[in-house]
Amino acid sequence: MAAEKKYLCGIDVGTTGTKTIIFDLEGNVAGKGYREYACTYPRPGWVEQDMDHVYAEAMASCREAVTQAAVPPEEIAAVALSTQRTTAVFLDGQEKILKAISWQDTRTVAELEDLEKYIGEKEFYELTGLPFNTTWIITRILWMKKNEPSTWEQVKKIAQVQDYFLRNMGAEGYFIDYPDACLYGLFDHKAYKWDDRLLNIAGIEEKLLPNPTPCGTAVGRLSKEAAALTGLAEGTSICVGAGDQNSASIGAGIVDKGTVSVSLGTGGMAIACLDYPYRDPLSSACVTCHAITGHYQFEGYQLGAASIFRWFRDELAEYEKNHAKEEGIRVYDFLNREIEQVPVGAKGLVLMPYFASSGAPRWDSNARGAILGLTLAHDRPCIARACMEGIALEQKDILTNMQENAITIDSVRIIGGATNSNVWNQIQADMYKLPCDTLAVEDAAVLGAAIMAGKAVGIFADIPEGVRKMVHVKEHYEPIRAHAEIYDKMYDIYCSAYEGLAGSHVYEKLAELQNMY
Repeated sequence: MAAEKKYLCGIDVGTTGTKTIIFDLEGNVAGKGYREYACTYPRPGWVEQDMDHVYAEAMASCREAVTQAAVPPEEIAAVALSTQRTTAVFLDGQEKILKAISWQDTRTVAELEDLEKYIGEKEFYELTGLPFNTTWIITRILWMKKNEPSTWEQVKKIAQVQDYFLRNMGAEGYFIDYPDACLYGLFDHKAYKWDDRLLNIAGIEEKLLPNPTPCGTAVGRLSKEAAALTGLAEGTSICVGAGDQNSASIGAGIVDKGTVSVSLGTGGMAIACLDYPYRDPLSSACVTCHAITGHYQFEGYQLGAASIFRWFRDELAEYEKNHAKEEGIRVYDFLNREIEQVPVGAKGLVLMPYFASSGAPRWDSNARGAILGLTLAHDRPCIARACMEGIALEQKDILTNMQENAITIDSVRIIGGATNSNVWNQIQADMYKLPCDTLAVEDAAVLGAAIMAGKAVGIFADIPEGVRKMVHVKEHYEPIRAHAEIYDKMYDIYCSAYEGLAGSHVYEKLAELQNMY
């Protein structure tokens, strides 16, 4: 007699860590697993990753979650993935990795200029819904062909993280979800197919790319080898999920107009759901496929978000780490306590959060981070708060751009690990001047993957039904008017600082200087 299917598994493969959660069918957490890993930085602006190591850690996180859940693996109906996006995985004929260039990598500025010779920014945006930027995989393809021709000759498949992992787990080919397919810069998201003209510009054949597939589609069964690594039962359905931000929008319940999700992970993202493929007149907003086929996402892409606060923890917070250890608490809890004692506005510090360059709406690959306003009156807690506020300032810039594009925002659902900080949640409500909700499951990307797994195997009729059953609000934050007024002044400084530094070519000169190293 077949086991009753009572659970779903979601795996979120991020840039610096993987989290797996086993959920029951009402969205309650049965078990969790987590593993960390790192990127490598061969030169300033270059970011690469050992994706086979990431795969091993992702599978280990799944095994940990299954063990913690203590449920029979046969009762877990399906597994789906949420993965970091636009990380280009170049494979040879034996399906071995030749190179994996991270989404954070900005080495392809010259290739972006080359691309412009064949297709202008406006036309590229009209075709793809993507602003002209180094982030998209088409620029990595051009870079590989020009800079590593001997490696390029060996390339037989250009994958992203999800389709590479699904293949390793037992999928019968390479399957890329529609939203992730958009981010190659080669995909016609109105027709849901690879675009012949863009393929010709890139100089590649369609057979090098994975098969575009709707989110929530079963594409194989877990192999014996993958079952041993994950702790899941051999033969478990493996399903197409979505890129992390697309998956997170499902896990946050962004399936209709009015509510926007803001995710602060390694990178950041604000997402609104649209019922047509909108085009921003300034070509500054990303418009991709939504995880629900037939809908679209207006995306505000922040290249560096909570990773900046993690940088502060790792590089500047030795005092806090030592004292947190003495007290037996997390360093982040110690930092939150310190930050709560710092006045709103960090005593006049404004952090420019371009540690991984600028994404939406400014799209400046040369932009770099800065802390403005430092005086001898400022201390580490001030800088810590400035990090939180600076990250939120860039999100305010993104939400302002959305509103300028006639996207209605009634409320915000804030998701990701940053929601563990009440002070950061309130900062966001005050900064955006909008009511903000956190969710019972803060790891919305993992939950979104599980919902798509449920849809793939027929537990839910569609993704919205899965959202209704599994997504629940936890806490509510209203903006405080006096704080919002301070943040409006900071936002004005933020905009003026960017325009001044970019307009006087300071960012460009800094990028040139750093490229010397």
